[in-house]
Amino acid sequence: MSYRIAIGIFALAVAASLPLAAQGRGGRGGGAAQTPKAAAPVDLTGYWVSIVNEDWRYRMVVPPKGDYMGVPMTAAAARVADAWDPAKDEASGDICKAFGAPAILRQPEHLRITWQDDQTLKLETDTVTQTRLFHFGDWKAPAGPPSLQGDSTASWETTGVKSLKVSTSHLKAGYLRKNGVPYSENATMVEYFDVLKEADNSTMLVATIVITDPLYLREPFIITSHFRKQDSDAGWTPTPCSARW
Repeated sequence: MSYRIAIGIFALAVAASLPLAAQGRGGRGGGAAQTPKAAAPVDLTGYWVSIVNEDWRYRMVVPPKGDYMGVPMTAAAARVADAWDPAKDEASGDICKAFGAPAILRQPEHLRITWQDDQTLKLETDTVTQTRLFHFGDWKAPAGPPSLQGDSTASWETTGVKSLKVSTSHLKAGYLRKNGVPYSENATMVEYFDVLKEADNSTMLVATIVITDPLYLREPFIITSHFRKQDSDAGWTPTPCSARW
């Protein structure tokens, strides 16, 4: 689909030319600045379900060890992935390593997106019951250790394609894929969330994800995930983490 190619090229160009920080935007023009919620150029709220139309074998099942096709891994990353052992993750209590922010939108799942407040958009997943918060404005991350979902700042992009831009850092190390393909605590992400209307009048959410990791990636890793909007919470089934699926 042409929009996927265009968005991927656009995301790569932005990632290469701009620092990974939120580009703050105010309201839509003159007068008092609107809150990010009021100024939203697209509506992301509601329930969404994954449409797994690419990389089925990496997303619907756990791929075998050594199947790393498509990921621009460094030699260091290959060594880590070759040593992957889910039993060790279970023993150490790290059973959620495949469900951090860089990988969570690749899961077959449902999303629930709501406004936590006028400055914060909340994205929840029923797969392994994760929550991401997208903070607008001059929000500052609190001190503390890296976390599975990291710290995310957000801004509305209104030039050209209207979308939500999210920049994420301060991530706990984890897996890009369920078979141990790693990302490090140095990894950062830029995401673009676009809402599109399909020919059948359904509404699609396209998440373009650009992951940069100087330790484990030779170049930015760009992936897209697609979701269809639902009229209700049908299918919403929160589940716990697992190191084996």
